[in-house]
Amino acid sequence: MEDLKKTIRTFTQISDADMEFGIRFFEKKTFKKGTLLLQPGQYIDDFYFTIQGCVSYYTIEKGTTRVMEFFTEGHFFTDLYAYIEETPSTAYLEALEDVTVYSISKTDQQKVFDHSHQFERFGRLSMQRTFVVNFQRINQLRSLTNQERYTQLLKKRPTLFQRVPQYLIASYLGVTPVGLSKIRKRLSEK
Repeated sequence: MEDLKKTIRTFTQISDADMEFGIRFFEKKTFKKGTLLLQPGQYIDDFYFTIQGCVSYYTIEKGTTRVMEFFTEGHFFTDLYAYIEETPSTAYLEALEDVTVYSISKTDQQKVFDHSHQFERFGRLSMQRTFVVNFQRINQLRSLTNQERYTQLLKKRPTLFQRVPQYLIASYLGVTPVGLSKIRKRLSEK
């Protein structure tokens, strides 16, 4: 729970009493590698914080996997659109490794927000950060070359390359597996 508390406090200062009130609503859950936490057509009621492991957030369009994000230690995640709008998801959340998370239901999250202005502030600021990260990702896919996206991912999240199959890395970067191999070969020759 200390990692969760520390991460929450990076967004805002929360009194110890409010923190203890809010933390008690989080439940520790584990998922085996390959488990689908969410699939299209399901509603999502949980907001997660990753303690250990890696979760892939993706869609399948015309038979092609489109990876939108990888959530690893210290990341909050859910299918944000389906969660906020309370609509069926169109995406998958899949454990790529054995995963341990803290989970809070939407109902319990609302209780915590109603109880503590600072927790509500945390919720708002964490959602804003998610929006900014998503906007930056869309911008990078549009404005950076394939090699620049690869280099940037390698610099920012190098451990993904040991944890995630290369075809999923390729999908995340918006390239084919062959294209990823060519990028890697080109860079290794420099």
